[in-house]
Amino acid sequence: MVRLFVPLPEPTPPEVTLSGERRHYLVHVLRLAEGSTLEVFDGAGRAFEARVASLDAEEVRLVLGEARLTPPSRPLHILQGLPKGDKLEWVLQKGTELGATAFHPVATVRSVVKLEPRRAEERTTRWTKIVEEAARQCRRNDVPTVHVPCPLVDAARSLAPGTTLLVLDEEESAVPLGEAFRSCAPGAPVALVVGPEGGLAREEVSALRALGARPVTLGRRILRTETAALAALAVMGFLDGELG
Repeated sequence: MVRLFVPLPEPTPPEVTLSGERRHYLVHVLRLAEGSTLEVFDGAGRAFEARVASLDAEEVRLVLGEARLTPPSRPLHILQGLPKGDKLEWVLQKGTELGATAFHPVATVRSVVKLEPRRAEERTTRWTKIVEEAARQCRRNDVPTVHVPCPLVDAARSLAPGTTLLVLDEEESAVPLGEAFRSCAPGAPVALVVGPEGGLAREEVSALRALGARPVTLGRRILRTETAALAALAVMGFLDGELG
């Protein structure tokens, strides 16, 4: 079934009117007509069967059915060191498929990419659209949050109290990610720090340790930055029963 992301208020109105990009997508891309049905999801865990009640040159009016609620998943935050090229877009798209609930692009000592505030805001808008589209395609009813890039330690400090902070550290060999993740309370939030291409500087690992972070390993192989977060999400999703 056709799916469309539409942020909705609470309580949800019986009808919603769409214009602009969403109208264009329904009318000119999908070529829906009056009476066509689709699924609307609000990005907060709710989905609705919807019917096109009317459409004209400016708007499409949808009638919404009863809400179907998706049980909330464990909050999984990815603090991803800013990588080069389009690697972050890959992490956002595939990380959404694998269950991440928030992404924090972070500036690190070894990050090659440097974003000025205006550029960071523009990139965040683009990244948000990427996770919205990924959520639509993988049939998630929630949409991960994409935070504006900021320094690594600032992002770690912004996490909600009670969040377990794990750091993928190539110099750590004693504590596997799976072992550390199993020790987290069921459903409790977890945040994972992934360094950029050059990895994390030792002073960054020390600063995170001072905040209560626990360095972990994914095994003996050194993974690319765009692979590491996805491999970790797959491990955590499997242990939580979300995958496999």
